[in-house]
Amino acid sequence: MQLTPTSTIWMDDEFVPWDEAQVHVLTPSLHYGWGVYEGIRAYATNEGPAVFRLHDHLKRLLDSARVYLMDPGYTVDRLADSSLELLRRTGLDSGYLRPIVYLGYGAMGITPDLNSVRTTLAAWAWGSYLGEKAEQEGCRLTVSSWQRNGINTMPPLAKSTGACVNSSLAKVAALRAGYDDALMLTPTGHVAEASAANLFVIRDGVLHTPPVSDYILPGITRDTIMTLARDLGLTVEERSITRSEIYVADEAFLTGTALEVVPVASVDDRPLASAGCGPLTKQLRDAFEDVVHGRDERYRHWLTHA
Repeated sequence: MQLTPTSTIWMDDEFVPWDEAQVHVLTPSLHYGWGVYEGIRAYATNEGPAVFRLHDHLKRLLDSARVYLMDPGYTVDRLADSSLELLRRTGLDSGYLRPIVYLGYGAMGITPDLNSVRTTLAAWAWGSYLGEKAEQEGCRLTVSSWQRNGINTMPPLAKSTGACVNSSLAKVAALRAGYDDALMLTPTGHVAEASAANLFVIRDGVLHTPPVSDYILPGITRDTIMTLARDLGLTVEERSITRSEIYVADEAFLTGTALEVVPVASVDDRPLASAGCGPLTKQLRDAFEDVVHGRDERYRHWLTHA
């Protein structure tokens, strides 16, 4: 999706104009992928813009930084305050926030200079991730030939910039083959996740989703959907899933901050029983929309107003 510039970006405690938010071409994170990031959404509500689960996302950012031996020098609360101020300055009613922690210019080599940590926060308007057709009719997925990064290859619990090349290879191959996205498998043949989203499969009224041990990023939207499902009286099981189980599923959907909740229409050209947005998927997506737009009082603690 193309970026629409806003007025300002926060860089190391300073607000700078969008076009002046630059780093040197020899910044080592560009060369070696040593950086961590988050994706966070803000939504329009009757009380103004509100960021969804802001503190949870920023805590995960700092956890990711710790995995990669980086200390940004900011607390969750400090980054949250800066994120809200950034939203106010950009004037966005809704949008996407991108915090990133990376290494600054001054050294080069495969061994990173961990004393040169920099932090940036940007925000912009961002609409449908997979497109309106996929959101309404369901997305078409294919199982990728690229395996998901293993736990002894790169730490999947951390959102790192370098690890995204794995997802990008799978996504590009899927798009070139005519699909909307790809499902990635573990070395044991179990489904991990899509290129940038978690997977849920519904069979006989029960929600199934791959466990953390199957190399997934434990998504915050994933956690939100599991909470909403259980509060609605549905059963949620975290367990390993094979690709053939998805072929015969009643329903399936993807979750993630960027794409939110998107139904699955088919996998490897095999239509699911619902062939799109099934009844439980719709119920959970509607519940999610009520939560993020502030229409459900029970979950207002997940919203932070700018």
